[in-house]
Order: sequence, then structure tokens, then C-alpha cells
Amino acid sequence: MRILITNDDGIHAPGLIACEKIARTMSDDVWIVAPETDQSGVSHSLSLNDPLRLREIDDRRFAVKGTPTDCVIMGMRHILKDVPDLVISGVNRGRNAAEDVLYSGTVAGAMEAVLLGVPAFALSQAYTFTTKHAPRWETAIAHAPGIIDKVLKEGMPKNVLVNVNFPDCEPDEVEGIGVSMQGKRNQDLLRIEARHDGRGNPYFWIAFARGAQMDASPGSDLAALDGKRIAVTPLRLDLTDEPFMTRLAEVLG
Repeated sequence: MRILITNDDGIHAPGLIACEKIARTMSDDVWIVAPETDQSGVSHSLSLNDPLRLREIDDRRFAVKGTPTDCVIMGMRHILKDVPDLVISGVNRGRNAAEDVLYSGTVAGAMEAVLLGVPAFALSQAYTFTTKHAPRWETAIAHAPGIIDKVLKEGMPKNVLVNVNFPDCEPDEVEGIGVSMQGKRNQDLLRIEARHDGRGNPYFWIAFARGAQMDASPGSDLAALDGKRIAVTPLRLDLTDEPFMTRLAEVLG
């Protein structure tokens, strides 16, 4: 099985090393095409106005000066001689749950693979304030291979990727798997932090309020992570709201 790995934290991210360890439990034919620099939060952006610079780091290991989407396209359309059998994006530093999936470059890398016809998983390792500088990569490494193997054997529908979030706990403390719906976070978490540079000019950061609580509805990815379970969420590429589409057809048709 040929596996292509990407991420959004960059070619030097420790989560990419974790992802490679996961992939090598399933295959020796592993290729890595990751962004040259951190691309967190770029979502499904595509570089159209800037050239893509490709750097070969080692055998089957490449860095692209671009987004995760660029990396998957470069990997599948230029670097690999054959289409991969599987794409794994991650392991992201921090969870990609609830609305995070809309911003996540990790999820977008898997999404692009699915658009190109290849099964894909997005993997993320949650952390808290106390583990921020040392996420528990071993939890993802221990549990991801079994999940990926079972899902692949079951068969994945077209136009669907699988988003997997690992809880912030040791591998043997995981309480099971929660096949979950995408949750919804408290939008009051987002705030604008205003600062001034050395010349007194204002600048701003988009930030999250410290200590704020997340709404974790039962059955959601957030609730699974709170319960030390691995959150497994299938995500469809088709964003159409069919019930409202039917109503609009009645109103506008």
C-alpha cells in the first residue's frame, strides 16, 4: 500500500514524525509532502498567485512552499509516479473538532485527497494548557493504525473523509472510541487582542479567551474528547443542506 502523508504544521513538526510512525505500521511505501512552514488555519486555500517551490529533503520526503492543499496536489500530480492508496494528514498539534474543521489545513489536506479520489484521514492530537508544549503523540501513534485499518476494511464512501481526534491522555487511559458528530463551540471564545508595536502603531491578534468553557453536546466530537475517548467523525464534501434546499425550491421554484 502506498501512503502519502501531509500536514499543516510544517515539514519539521513533531506531529509529522508521529504520522510517519503510524503510516509505517501499515506500509513501507510511505511518501511525505508537507509545507515548508507552519500553515495552521489556512483551510482549503490554494496557491494561485505565487509559484510553488519544491525542496527534496530526503528519499520520499519533500517540502513545498505552499499550503496543505498544494502539497497533496504536488504529491499526487507531480512527485508520485502512481496515485497513492491512502492519504494521512497530521498528526496535528491540537484538536480539530467542532468548527475547527472549517479552518483546519490538516482537514483540508485530507479533503483534497478525497476530491482527487483517494481515501483520506485527518489526525489530530488534543492538548491542554499543561501539555501544550509536549502533546501526547504516543496516544495517536498507539491507536491510529487500528482505527485506520478497521475503517479501510469496512470501506469508505466516495466524497467522505474521516476526521480523528485523540484525547489528551496517555494511550492506556483512553476510554474507547466515540463515533461522533461534528460539535459546535461557544463563539464567545473568539476575541480580538489589541496591541501596539515599538512605534506605537496598533496591531491585532485573533485569540481564544482563556478559561472559557466549550459546549460539548452529547454525541459530539467535543464530548468524546472530554470523556477521554477518540473522536471519529466522517465528514462529507457535499455541503448542501437538503431540507432547506427543498424549502427553497418551493419558495423560489
